[in-house]
Amino acid sequence: MKLQWLAALSALALSVAVPAAQAKVSAEKAAELDGPKFTCIGAERAGTPSGVAAYTGKYFKTWPGQTKPYGYEPGPYASEKPLFTITSANAAQYADHLTAGEQALLAKYPTNYRMIVYPSHRDFRFVDWACDTVKKNAVTAELVHNGMGTTGYGGAIPFPFPASGLEAIWNTINPHRAETEQAVCDIADVYGNGTIGWGRNRFRTLNLMNGPGDKRPSFTDKFNAYFYTGYLLPERDKGFVAVGRQPNDFSTGQLTSWQYQPGIRRVRQAPEVCCDYPVPPAGLRTVDDDYGFNGSPERYTWKLIGKKEIYVPYDNFRINDPSLKYTDLIKPGSINPQYERYELHRVWVVEGDLKEGVRHIYKKRTLYLDEDTWLALSADNYDGQDKLWRVTLINYFYSQESGTWHRGTSVYHDLNADAYEAGYMVNEAGDDWWRLNQHLSPSIFSAESIARGGH
Repeated sequence: MKLQWLAALSALALSVAVPAAQAKVSAEKAAELDGPKFTCIGAERAGTPSGVAAYTGKYFKTWPGQTKPYGYEPGPYASEKPLFTITSANAAQYADHLTAGEQALLAKYPTNYRMIVYPSHRDFRFVDWACDTVKKNAVTAELVHNGMGTTGYGGAIPFPFPASGLEAIWNTINPHRAETEQAVCDIADVYGNGTIGWGRNRFRTLNLMNGPGDKRPSFTDKFNAYFYTGYLLPERDKGFVAVGRQPNDFSTGQLTSWQYQPGIRRVRQAPEVCCDYPVPPAGLRTVDDDYGFNGSPERYTWKLIGKKEIYVPYDNFRINDPSLKYTDLIKPGSINPQYERYELHRVWVVEGDLKEGVRHIYKKRTLYLDEDTWLALSADNYDGQDKLWRVTLINYFYSQESGTWHRGTSVYHDLNADAYEAGYMVNEAGDDWWRLNQHLSPSIFSAESIARGGH
């Protein structure tokens, strides 16, 4: 049975740990949203002396120099010069603003990995109804069913002032994002000996909570999202298709999926696969590594450590440029650092500790969540001996088509294997570059659709 569809499952099978529910914030606290101190989702507006930019929110779906309504754009900062470059030689100077994973990559790949740092910017905003939704959620949303679900309205985070790691994780599950996404995505598994394994799939999602309009769906609705993935490469997997749907409340069940197997020309319901199952073909990441974290809700106890100023991947337009060929981007040790942009930002640091008596190959996880979007920009994963094992770096860009931040090239480093996987690459996709917020019918995500040849 083909298992590559797990990469798509992992993008949707999101979950959390299970402490007690937290209290809603007061009306007085909620009134601070979109005021002089906080943005509409609770981020601090002020910049910092060390270089975090003040929030402006001056751009929505357009910016100076933009030339087309969808597709690749170089962004408003394309002509900027770097401030400095962090290397293994000067890493100690910047250690207070680096993740453990970044420091490990600098040390392991001193000639291949470096961090080119640019001025910090916080200029993009979300649609007004998303801000209105956050204000409603602030005084109504709460965790339910021992943390397996939440109440509130879809299309934006439920907890702008999180009081626990669990609330923070639910924000990463339900950020404001595109309603639909579709592209042909390439995958490169890059090994220390110079070999590269390639994959390609047609990828679509329908995020039900993020549809437009003032009448918002509820997180108590049955389904959160649908996915579709159809494999084009490697040749042995061509024609394999999987579809599925994710619930809002994990106490009612996990993600359900069906797969079409061309070898037998049949559609079958997939078995439940979650958590630390290795994603084929390379096994360089687990099912719950996608988006920084997703997986079984009961495996980790989450702690909200607080905010920290970190150099993180940000405003990464250039890495998605169709004129950039994979021969230029994919290099030994890491993707070519020339095309990746780092900025200083405030992030929420959240730690997950594996519960006693529960199995997972990662004993500990540390997530770095952007205060302006609640997207996980980076993640560090530790083995059973508390040694750093795997490092995730996700490159987001702001889409003029959807008015949301959208993931581009996502990189999963395995320090022990001396290898990495780069996924969600669209540079050589041609007309199949990312399209967002285009109408997709729920029917194309059904088992009946792929049985009829809708793949």
